[in-house]
Parts: sequence; C-alpha cells; structure tokens
Amino acid sequence: MPYLHQSLRPQPHPVPKDARTVHSSGQSFEQLRQGCLQSRTLFEDADFPASNGSLFYSERPQVPFVWKRPGEIVENPEFILGGATRTDICQGELGDCWLLAAIASLTLNQKALARVVPQDQSFGSGYAGIFHFQFWQHSEWLDVVIDDRLPTFRDRLVFLHSADHNEFWSALLEKAYAKLNGSYEALKGGSTVEAMEDFTGGVAETFQIREAPEDFYDILEKALKRGSLLGCSIDILNASESEARTPYGLIKGHAYTVTGLDQVNFQGRRIKLIRVRNPWGQVEWNGRWSDSSLEWRSVSLEEQKRLGHSALDDGEFWMAFEDFKAHFDKVEICNLTPDALEDNALHKWEVTVHQGSWVRGSTAGGCRNFLDTFWTNPQIKLSLTERDEGQDGCTVLAALMQKDRRKLKRFGANMLTIGYAIYQCPDKDQDKDGHLSRDFFRYHASLARSKTFINLREVSDRFQLPPGDYILIPSTFEPHQEADFCLRIFSEKRAVTRDLDEKIDIDLPEPPKPAPQEEETEEEEQFRALFQRIAGEDMAVSAEELEYILNAVLQKKTALKFKKLSLLSCRNIISLMDTSGNGTLEFEEFRVFWDKLKHWMFQLSGHLLQLIVLRYADESLQLDFDDYLNCLVRLENASRVFQSLSVKNKDIIHLNINEFITLTMNI
Repeated sequence: MPYLHQSLRPQPHPVPKDARTVHSSGQSFEQLRQGCLQSRTLFEDADFPASNGSLFYSERPQVPFVWKRPGEIVENPEFILGGATRTDICQGELGDCWLLAAIASLTLNQKALARVVPQDQSFGSGYAGIFHFQFWQHSEWLDVVIDDRLPTFRDRLVFLHSADHNEFWSALLEKAYAKLNGSYEALKGGSTVEAMEDFTGGVAETFQIREAPEDFYDILEKALKRGSLLGCSIDILNASESEARTPYGLIKGHAYTVTGLDQVNFQGRRIKLIRVRNPWGQVEWNGRWSDSSLEWRSVSLEEQKRLGHSALDDGEFWMAFEDFKAHFDKVEICNLTPDALEDNALHKWEVTVHQGSWVRGSTAGGCRNFLDTFWTNPQIKLSLTERDEGQDGCTVLAALMQKDRRKLKRFGANMLTIGYAIYQCPDKDQDKDGHLSRDFFRYHASLARSKTFINLREVSDRFQLPPGDYILIPSTFEPHQEADFCLRIFSEKRAVTRDLDEKIDIDLPEPPKPAPQEEETEEEEQFRALFQRIAGEDMAVSAEELEYILNAVLQKKTALKFKKLSLLSCRNIISLMDTSGNGTLEFEEFRVFWDKLKHWMFQLSGHLLQLIVLRYADESLQLDFDDYLNCLVRLENASRVFQSLSVKNKDIIHLNINEFITLTMNI
C-alpha cells in the first residue's frame, strides 16, 4: 500500500478530555450499552469478532479455543476486586510480557490507571456485555469498545488473567489492546515503554545500566515519586537465549516491572533495595534479599511489613540495588512529562506535534549516509527564541515515533530503523524558509542528532541548544522505506515549528501581466537577449527554437537532474501558452511560462509531488525533469478545460490546479 502525504503542520498537544470514539458504528460506549440494555441483548463487537482472525493472522490455535463471557466461566465475576493491583497481572500463553510489565507499572499510578480503565463499568447494574478502555495513539486519546467474550480452554483464560479467577479487568484490558493493534498475535514481542506511552501519552527514556550516571538510584526514586512507569530487562546475545533462566532465577530477554525502591538497616549499614516484579506471577530472584534469603532475619517484622516483604512465589521480589545493576542491563522509564529526572524542579512544557509520512521516491530519503536522497526527507524548521529560566540555552526534547507498525504486522511490516538529525539554519543571506537542497548537506554537518538509529517504535533525546533557527530532519536509516510518523517537540519555552515542505497550493487563473521592459530583472534581460537572437525581429519562437532556448538555460541549473528537454514537451508548452493562436511563443508569453516553471520547480506541494512520483516515476523511483514538465503542462491544460466548463455550469465545483491534480490522480 503506497504511503501518501500527511500534513506536517504543527498541531497543539491535546489535553486528555473526552477520548475519540473509534467504533465503526460511530456510537459511544454509553450509546452502545444503552442500546443493548433497551433491547435486552448482550453486546457483540463486529469490529473484533470472537473468531480465529482476532487471535492470530499467521497460525491457527494449537488447541480449540472457546470464547466465553466471564459469567460463563465463574459464578460471580467482578471487574475489579479489591482494587486494581500489580498482583492482578499474570501472563498466559501469549508472548506479551512487555505489555504485562507496563500494566503492572500502570497500577502504581492510580490517576493514570483510572484514565486507561474507566470506572463506569462492572458486572453489576448496567451490565450489557460491553466494556471500554482508553489508549493514547499518536497524540490523541482513543476510546476502544469491546465485548467481554474471552478465549478460553477448559474454562480457563488462555491469555492474561488475574491471580483471583473471579477478576477480569486485566484480561479485558489485554483484549482491548489486542483490538487496537489488530489481533492478539500482534502483541507478541515488544518494548515495555511502547505500552507505557500508550497508557499515558508520556515520553520514554532508556538507560543502559552500565552507562548510567552515579546518581542512578536517585533518578529511579524520583521517577517513581513523579508517577513515571518503569520497566527493566536483561539483554540477550542471540535468539536461543530468549527466556533462558540464569542461575539466580532471572529470565533473559524478559520484561520486568520496577515497583519500588527503599532502604533498610542491615548490620549497621543502610542498604539500598529495589523491588522488581515478573509478570509471570512466579519465578523470582534467588540471590541476596530474595524472599527467603538469610538477610531478612536481621530485619524486624515491623520493617518487613513496611516493605511488604513476603515469602510467597508471586513473581515480586526485593534485591540489593548493587545486585540489580550487576544482573540487569536496561531500564526504561516513561515520564508523564519530559521533566529531567536529574532536576528537582517541575516545568510546564510547550509541545508541538507533526504528523507526516516517508513515501518512496518522494520523502523517504534515508539517513545522511545517502546524500543523494537525504535532502528529500521532511524538513521541520524549529525556532528557539527564549532561553530557559536561569540558563544560557534552550531545552528541547524531540520524540520521533513510527506509526501503526504493530497493526501492520499481519501485512509483513516490521519496525523500521529510525532517527533524526538537527542542523543549524542557513545564514540570513541564504533562503531560510525553503526546503534545503542536497548541496547544503554536502557541506554542513549536523549540530545534534538522535543517539542512534534503532528499530524501536520511538526514538527520543534531550538537547540544550542556543537560541536560534534549526532544521530537524526525521528519517529512516535506509532510503525508500515507507511509514507514517508522529514527531513531538517539547520545549521549556515556546518554540515555533513549521514544515518547510508545506507549500501553499498554486492557484493558476490567468497569468499575471509581465512587468514593463524597464522593470525587467537581470535574468529577464538575459532571456530577452537570447530570445531576440534566436527569434529574430518578430520575437516569436517555434517549438524547435524553444527547445534550443530552454535546454541552453536549464543546463545551467545545477539543482536539476537534467538531461535534455524533448521537442514534444516544447510543443506542449506552446499549446499551453499560445494565446494568439499562431503556433509560436512570443516573448511575453515565454516570460509568463518561465514564472510558471519556477513555481513548478520549487513550490509544488509535497502531496502533489508524491502523487506524481507514484504515478509517473520509473522502477528506480526516478522522474526525469522532461517527463515531470510534460506531465504538469498536460495537467494544467486539462485543468483549464475543466475550469472553462465550470464557468458555463454553476453547479460544477471550481478547483485550482493542485486540487484538480489531486482529484485526477486519485480517480
């Protein structure tokens, strides 16, 4: 499926209020529920039916799953029993530990939990077999409605379930997230912060523990106090190590949740401890400070109670922070705001959002390694005018997210390797508002960039930049890779952002009258001299003579990939511009055409360029300038015919050339 242009104009960061309803019926959760209550039927979700297609897209269930409602599994089902807690998260037969680790972390922030899991639903009064959950997606909140039919085998839930078999909020939440992403299978494998962001709309930061700062314990403690969601994991070197158990009871390549930090007196010293949870609900750390370790004998029962220590094999355990740093490799933190965890102050952040696309042959230029195409990537101008309070520079956090890749898994899509680079804007004597060309990047290095290009859903980094104008270029690592993306730019002070590719559509009614001869530019004077030499006294040229003139001029334009303009194109140009009907082009007509040509070369909107490339480019996604010019001349000719017809019939809509091209390209 070809990717088409999405507007990169900055959008305000939405404040969570009413989430957008996404059910195909267009009805809200409450409307659907009331309809079921009035008809005395239980809701059945046609958007996510109780079928194998909602389970898997590349395989069939190994056992016969039966879809059942909670009331068909247990006698007295409860939505939430005794509060939603991390012990309600027990992994089933699906490889989505990353999601479960995020859900467990979510239960530690009651305000965020109440947003994702609305409290206006239960199995009591008003029950109609329908539930809803809210998720953040690409800068907006969505309200996802589901029915409560869940996959079972021998009357037991197959996937996520609570330790208490009468409680179903966590299983229903997993189903809603599966629906959001197309199927349960789409949830196999992922990064914990991906789900954390979908639960909060927050900003992710990843710490490699061996490279973490000295105050890493304080950073984690501050993150937990601010309501941030934390996950951790152990890296694997190859696929065979996935979910391999270490001698200390830890699982490699597995997502854990950080649920607490504390300190305890032990043999006259203060020991820093960290509490971690395995979403399996079992299999725990067996080293120092594990559930049954000797160290707890030196701790009073009162202190053990304060720390919530127990010897149950429930998947949660304490360990010394030093052991944690030695055995785990990575900590992922989803901050609800971009406040630096090294800073004690809370800030009000300014946020702008850009939605865009990388399209083959048009805006998918790859990274700077591919100089010939890198400049074609979307370019966002960032203007920083105010320094942070008490600082010399401006804090900027840029978060680039590729969209819907998990949902597109069923079509063979994987996470692309993405990143971005930031360049200082050209000097004032250069064009600061136009799309930067290849030559700019040939001679200028980036001022800042994402730490790495990586195949994660989102790449984010924090920068301190002096006040000024910058160009941010989001890209995939390889050129010609297609995806939609969402770029969020956070700043402590107001920043102005603008897409350099978002040109105003070119409305082409009758061309403007040419300037008098005494007001001609230097370029026009050179044209007149060349034109007069070729045309002679009548100052009119044939198609053959126009071919000579244009080739002589365009060959000097180094920005164009130019071979030679064809005679056919020149005949089409005369057909377009010959207002006198004599089959030649007079100088004044040529001047008007040259103005048009400059518009077509430099001010065609990104959307139209993408459409033209998709329709007319060759197999290597190259579009020769002669073909491009011939295409636009013909399209404008057709547009004029279309407009002349619209004058005769008031019921026909009026379109400018950009609108007309968009219409004809999509027919």
